[in-house]
Amino acid sequence: MAANQGERARRRMSTEERREQLLSVGARLFSESPYDDVWIERVAEIAEVSRGLLYHYFPTKRDFFAAVVERESERMLRMTAAVPGVPVREQLGAGLDAYLGYVEAHAHGFRAFHRADAAGDQAVRRVYQRALAAQERQILAALAADPEFGPGFEGSPQARLAVRGWLAFTTAVCLEWLREGGPGRDQVRELCARALLGAIA
Repeated sequence: MAANQGERARRRMSTEERREQLLSVGARLFSESPYDDVWIERVAEIAEVSRGLLYHYFPTKRDFFAAVVERESERMLRMTAAVPGVPVREQLGAGLDAYLGYVEAHAHGFRAFHRADAAGDQAVRRVYQRALAAQERQILAALAADPEFGPGFEGSPQARLAVRGWLAFTTAVCLEWLREGGPGRDQVRELCARALLGAIA
């Protein structure tokens, strides 16, 4: 009887809900273990679906991990999108606060996203690198639109290098923050804000 009820509950889940469930499970597993150590069978077991159903959504493990990485990238880009017309200095704190809130609320996804760079699969690494490039372009566009910094920022190799370095710094800070806990979010936000402004000065 209980098994039948479980089957009915699974059938009631919409396609989008099921996909989101599978990606959440994947984010947790990929955050805890290297890419090569995560088994699709384990994902299906935790999600209580058949392997066949999981492969219906994601034909290969590569496709599955790429979808996890893309999902986290899209979340980060949405949360840190610049507000047109507002100076970068004014929105930097709020943008970082939203980003750090994401890191806390979606720690598994954040870790999984950044594990992609260490994946042996080159296709997966390319997905990760495209996602980082999108973050870099978003920051450079915001700087270029700000009169204080100017349009030259978007095409400047030096600015691009500074932003890329800052993204690496912020990632390292956030991963350590998740691992060790403390200091508080306000202190981490101020540290990252000062680092960006110093890098682009």
